[in-house]
Amino acid sequence: MQSESMNEGLVIRTTGSWYRVLLADGGQRDCRLRGNYRLRGNKQTNPVAVGDHVLFEMQEDGTGVIHEVEDRKNYIVRRATKLSKQTHVIAANIDLLCIVATLGLPRTSTGFIDRLLVTAEAYHIPAAILFNKSDLMVDDELRALQQEVGDIYRKVGYPVLEVSALEGTGVDAVKEMIADKTVLFSGHSGVGKSALLNAISPGLGLKVGQISDWSLKGKHTTTFAEIFPIQQSTFLIDTPGIKEFGMVDFNRQELSHFFPEMRERLHDCHFANCTHRHEPGCAIKKAVDDGLISEERYHNYLNILEDTEQ
Repeated sequence: MQSESMNEGLVIRTTGSWYRVLLADGGQRDCRLRGNYRLRGNKQTNPVAVGDHVLFEMQEDGTGVIHEVEDRKNYIVRRATKLSKQTHVIAANIDLLCIVATLGLPRTSTGFIDRLLVTAEAYHIPAAILFNKSDLMVDDELRALQQEVGDIYRKVGYPVLEVSALEGTGVDAVKEMIADKTVLFSGHSGVGKSALLNAISPGLGLKVGQISDWSLKGKHTTTFAEIFPIQQSTFLIDTPGIKEFGMVDFNRQELSHFFPEMRERLHDCHFANCTHRHEPGCAIKKAVDDGLISEERYHNYLNILEDTEQ
C-alpha cells in the first residue's frame, strides 16, 4: 500500500546516480535511489531505467529518494559489455520498439536488426523498422537493396517505413504509428535517431552528430537514455547508439520461437527439440529451401544460436 508521504512518477532520464522523475502534473524532480535498495537480481548494472514507474519521498532540499520501482510490464535488456555476464536495461514499459536503420552511411546489418527483433519478441514488445536517410538512396542499386531488405521484414509481418529526417519524407506516417505510445528508438550511432526525433517533434532540439570520415560510422550524440513527452500520452525514448547488441538469457530450445516465420512451423518438425540445423525432418530448413523463410534471416538465426551456446 502506498504511503501518504510517497509520490509517484515516471523516470525520464538517468545520469549516474541521479534520476529525473516526471510527475502526473507535469512537474519534474531529481531523485536518488535509497541507499539500501537491492538490485533486481545481481546481474543488472542499473536497478532503475528510463520508463520505470517509481515511488519516491521528497527531501527538504527539494530532491527525492526513490523507495520502490513498480513492476515492469516489459523491458529491453542487453549485455553490459561483449564478454560481461552483467546486463543493462535500456528502457522499461515500452509499447513499441522502432529500430532506426540505414543501408548507407553507416550500414545496418540484418544481423543487428534481428538481434533487436528477437529481444523484442521475447519481451512481447511490438517492433517496427525505420529505414532513415532515404534521401541518400540515389541510385537504382541502393533503392533495390532497401526494397529487398525491407521486404524480408514486411513478409514476416513487421511494419517497415522508409523515411528521411532531412527531407521529412515518411515522418507523418511515423507520427501516426507512434501516437499514444511509449516508443523506444534504437540503432547504431549515425543512423539519425536524434535527427528523426527532431523531425517528429521539432521543439526537442536534440544534438545531431556527423559521420566519422575515417570509419564511416556514426559518432555518439546521445550519451544517456532519455524520455521526451511530446503529447499527453506519447513518449519518445532516445538512446545512445549501439555498436553491438549483446543478447542475454536465451537458450537454444526457445530461440526459434522468437522468429515469427519459424514459430508458426515448429510443430511440423519431426523432433520436438529440433534446433533446425542438421536434424532430419526439419520443417524450418525445408521452408528455407522452398523460399518461404528468408535465407538471410535463417543464417542470422544460426549465428544467434551459436552465441547462445558459448
